[in-house]
Amino acid sequence: MNPTTRGGAVLGTPALPLRQPATGYRSGLRALLGASGPALVASVAYLDPGNIITNLQAGARYGDELLWVVLLASVVAMLFQSLSAKLGIVTGRNLADICRDSLPRRYVIALWLLCEAAAIATDLAEVIGSSIGISLLFNLSLLNAMLLTVAATYSLLQLETRGYRPLELVIGAFVSVIGMAYLVEVSRMPVNWSSVWAHSIPSRFTDHGALGLAVAIVGATIMPHALFLHSGLTQNRVSAGAVREPRARIRLSNIEVIVALGAAGLINMVMVVIASVAFHNGHAETADIASATRLLTPLFGAFAGTLFLIALVASGISSSVVGTLAGQIIVRGFVGYRIPLWLRRGLTVVPAIVVIASGLDVTTVLIASQIVLSLALPVPMIALVWFTSRRSVMGEHHNHRSVTVLAIAATVLVLVLNGVLLWQAVSG
Repeated sequence: MNPTTRGGAVLGTPALPLRQPATGYRSGLRALLGASGPALVASVAYLDPGNIITNLQAGARYGDELLWVVLLASVVAMLFQSLSAKLGIVTGRNLADICRDSLPRRYVIALWLLCEAAAIATDLAEVIGSSIGISLLFNLSLLNAMLLTVAATYSLLQLETRGYRPLELVIGAFVSVIGMAYLVEVSRMPVNWSSVWAHSIPSRFTDHGALGLAVAIVGATIMPHALFLHSGLTQNRVSAGAVREPRARIRLSNIEVIVALGAAGLINMVMVVIASVAFHNGHAETADIASATRLLTPLFGAFAGTLFLIALVASGISSSVVGTLAGQIIVRGFVGYRIPLWLRRGLTVVPAIVVIASGLDVTTVLIASQIVLSLALPVPMIALVWFTSRRSVMGEHHNHRSVTVLAIAATVLVLVLNGVLLWQAVSG
């Protein structure tokens, strides 16, 4: 199906609000700064509480051994975020929208339900993680901390009514807080950098637990909803004064992807290094955020524990905002209309309320949610590779054969990891 277009937007499809021009410059630093924002917002998905808990367990249980998994997942994330951005820039549409118009209805419904399940799993980790941080920082009950998290998230989402730039600036501030907190933390620790470099090279998994954590790291890092998000965010930049040539906009987008997601990948690796130094020798059983905070204080001072919690809260609130935006894009793309923000926020927070009220082990739930994300991940990856490789969709901007080969290889790798994990689970 080839819907009629006018000015780069598809008729009958609600577009994201175009409230400000991105930039009046075609090249140079001003053009880059004006076009920046989508990758920065998407990078928050790679710094959420799911990342924190998987990195914490990876470092505590296996030291630096799984650093290469974090590095490889970050590189794959860069590749697919660049494809998602390119799809939105060239077509003026998001991935969910294109799926709806290109696939049989039964597949569209199945894909939508799968993406919604992934979005719920994502929000579960974000809300619970932030709630744990607020609870420990201010000595509140987990339920009250969760209510504060939901209120803070909803308040920040209201910035969207003022255009995309204010919300992007706030998200950028949260990312800066997270990054600075972990950089200050690691600077106070005796890191064996030769071990860090050595374990950044792929190696065999030590045991089945390492494989399970690797799958969780992949799910936490690449994130299914983020692949839909970026293609939608780029539509904000199609405006009268903006850089209009797709090739120039793709080039600027790729630079931002490398910078923003490269920084996110570095922060994730720093998380593993911190957990390795603090817990691997003598406290390898450390498996949850509360015990990690309690141990950091006597080992490296009260400031270390407080920094850890501040980064956790910033991570949970900012990623919850971004997750809600992604959910809106997914619903609007697959279903064709936008549900009220309060309803979307309410529906996705229900599972977190159930988990907290039922007294389930939140760490186990967080790890399981990241594995669910990894299991759902290949579907949007396949869709993204398929559409960006087709000349009928992308025109002259379709993927080069080498890019397609790399993207297919990455997708197969994720499928193999998931398959091995499921086989091990079934075989006991």
